Formats: sequence, C-alpha cells, structure tokens
Amino acid sequence: MEPMKNIHGQRWRARLEERAQAVAHSQPLLVCGRLTRVAGLVMEAVGLRLAVGSGCRVLLPNGATVEAEVVGFNGDKLYLMPAGDVHGLTPGATVVPNEMPLSLRRPGGGRQFLRRATDRARLVPVGDGLLGRVLDGVGQPLDGLGPLTDVHAAPLHTRPYNPLDRAPITEPLDVGVRAINGLLTVGRGQRMGLFAGSGVGKSVLLGMMARYTSADVTVVGLIGERGREVKEFIESILGTEGLKRSVVVAAPADTSPLMRLQGAAYATAIAEHFRDRGRSVLLIMDSLTRYAMASREIALAIGEPPATKGYPPSVFARLPQLVERAGNGPPGGGSITAFYTVLTEGDDPQDPIADAARAILDGHVVLSRFLADAGHYPAIDIEASISRAMTNLMTMEQLERVRRFKALYARYQRSRDLISVGAYHPGSDTLLDRAIALYPRMEAYLQQDMNQRVDHAESMRALEQLLLSADDGSATKENTG
Repeated sequence: MEPMKNIHGQRWRARLEERAQAVAHSQPLLVCGRLTRVAGLVMEAVGLRLAVGSGCRVLLPNGATVEAEVVGFNGDKLYLMPAGDVHGLTPGATVVPNEMPLSLRRPGGGRQFLRRATDRARLVPVGDGLLGRVLDGVGQPLDGLGPLTDVHAAPLHTRPYNPLDRAPITEPLDVGVRAINGLLTVGRGQRMGLFAGSGVGKSVLLGMMARYTSADVTVVGLIGERGREVKEFIESILGTEGLKRSVVVAAPADTSPLMRLQGAAYATAIAEHFRDRGRSVLLIMDSLTRYAMASREIALAIGEPPATKGYPPSVFARLPQLVERAGNGPPGGGSITAFYTVLTEGDDPQDPIADAARAILDGHVVLSRFLADAGHYPAIDIEASISRAMTNLMTMEQLERVRRFKALYARYQRSRDLISVGAYHPGSDTLLDRAIALYPRMEAYLQQDMNQRVDHAESMRALEQLLLSADDGSATKENTG
C-alpha cells in the first residue's frame, strides 16, 4: 500500500506542477468597458469599476487612443475627462484601463506568478534632466530637444507635509526686485499671490524674478495662457540664461481642462522633487485663476451645481490642496517659495478666486492699472500689497523704516488732488511737507528697469539712505526756522 501512495502522490505533484506552469504563462483577461455617451467635455463609460483619478484609454477605430481620467461616477457609469482631442470617437468605443504588471510569490517562496493590476498613481518624469527644458502637462517635451534623460518617475499628486514638520519661514529670499525685497520681503517657503488685471506688466515682473532670484532652481508653470505668450515668455522675458536653471511646464488655453489641471500639479511635483533634495526652489504659477477655471469646467461638466459666480464648491477645495504642497520642507531641508498669479476679472479685487486666494496665501502683491498707464513699472501698488512673513524676516529697525516709507507714501497719495490743483499750502502739515519733498525719490525707489537686478542687501541700504535723507532735510528746516 505504501508504494501505491507514493506513486499517487508523485502523480498529483506532477499535475500541480503542470497547472502552476500553465498559470505562470497565462495571460489573464483584461476587463474592458465601452463608451456610451460623449457630451461636451465629459465621456460616460460602463463595464468598468475604477477609482476616481485612475487613468484609462479609449480606443479609436484607426488604432489610436485617447488618454482619459476618471473624474466621477454615478451608479455603474464612469465619468471620464479626456486629456486630448476626442475627434473620431464612436458609440460603443472600447475603454481600457491603464495597466501595469505586478509580480507575486507564493508564501514561503516557490514559482513566481504574474498578474495585472490598474495603476492607481499617475507617474511623471522628474529630475535634473528637466533643467532647461519645456514640457507639457504630462512631461512630454515641447522644445524639440529630444527625449528626456537623467529623469525618473514620481507621483503626480502627493500629500503635503504635516504642518508641524515644516521648518519656519525665517530666511529672506532675494527676488532681484527692489520694491519687493525692500518693502514686501519674501521668505524662503512663503507663498505669495500676484494680483493683476490684463496688460499691467505681470509677465515682465515674473520674468525678472525668474532671472534674478537667488533660488537654486526656478519652476515656471504657464497654465491656461495663450500659446503665443508661452513662446514670448520663454524667449523674450525668461531668456537663455534664465532657462538654464529653470523648468517650464506649459499647458496653454487650447489644451483640455484636465491637461491644465495636470500641468499645475506637474509643475508643483517638479518643485517638490528639487525641494526634497535640499534645494531652494522658486515656483511661479501663471495663473491660479486659469487653474480654477479648468477645475470649474470639469465640475460643471459632471453635474456639480454652481455656487459663487458659477464656481462650484469643489473649486475652492482644490485651491488649498494645490497651494499647500508648496512651502518649506523639514528643518535643514529645501524650500519652495511660490508666486501664484491671480487674474482679477475687470480689475475687481473681490473676484471670488482672488478672495479665496488672498485667504490661503501668505501675502499678496497687487499690480495697479493706474500706475501701469502712467508708465510706472513694475506697477506695484505698495499700499494694497502685504507680506505676512515680514515680521520674521526683518529687524525692528527695518520694519520701522518700511512703516515710515508707507506712511509718507500714503500721505502723499491721499493729498495728491489737492497738491496737483495748488490747493495745499506748504507748512500746513509737517508730515505732508516731508512726503512732498521725498516723493520723487520714493517713486524712483519703486521703479526698476526690467534688465536691472537689485539684490536684497542693496534694496535695504537704499531704503535706509532714502529715509535718512528725509530726516536730515527735516532737521535742516527746523534749524533754519
């Protein structure tokens, strides 16, 4: 009996080995769905169970594919947002999830089995090989310089650091612009808003900061802007020298809203890569408003009800999720100092996106159309602008100089009409007399040629000398009297 048992055992082991080999070389069925509806920007598909944020492909009759992402669902229907053109799609087109191979081993070792699973995290290229390159929202080169090298894959979306793990903002960042360095000092890891209407010199100011900053790396995200402006910004404003240590991510207005959202997230992911390796990064996002508009397009397309001026509630939830990814890393690590431009529609500072951005950012620089029309560049409205981290970046003496400058400047602006018509009599107000005498120098301090760089130390010295001359002038007048 014992030999018979051994023979049967060997047969069963041989059969199990054959089954194991068959399983190891088998190709499991790939679950597909089909397209049931295309309405505007949204596609509906059935037959798949994918998580929100998962990637998939819609097959065209000619063999090409349209990349898409799951942005919502309703029962068994998935809502897909295409990343490109949808021309050529047909009813019932096959929808295939993006897949990746995974290897598994049985407990205790043994033969390796392969299966396939959906790739839940979208990966994008990051690394030093991106410096000097211009990319689209998913990392494809736009500059014609060939494929990317010296890069690796990283998740497009990451969670921000625990607020208690971040290093405090204690060190100023030189942006090369005198008015910002001296009166609106920005710290490493600070997140600022640049509020401006159209045609007031926003792009020029951004280009100056990108070229003249003391940061190690500059990441520029051109989101939802005109395609012509992308080329002009890179060649005329950023320049060859500025591009060498920069990465430009461009998702122009003619791309899909999904690509615009991914472009902003990709620029932030690149900045996070350099920050996590101990570098100081300047992130310029132009613009946060276009990002919000792309989010609004998607939300309205999948049926979310509008709220404030047509913006659904999810838009105001997305903004801090993007912004909070910037900032300082752990103590001793790198930093992301971010400037997000906000387009005030019709120069309305109470625009809902401007109002929301003002609440979640660490300060704002306001550009004035009145100053721009008068040829005052950069057209920074110093009275309406503020940096909330200045108290941690300056000494008490420096803060007092900034306060005095703003007080004199504001006093002159409030009395400008009286002065221009000759209704003010000198001697009636000592502070106003001092402001009138000092105004030409204050105005010169606030202006700067786009090809001129003024570092932080020089900006502070110029402010100190300006106010010392005001004190000397007032003392001379008192002695003469």
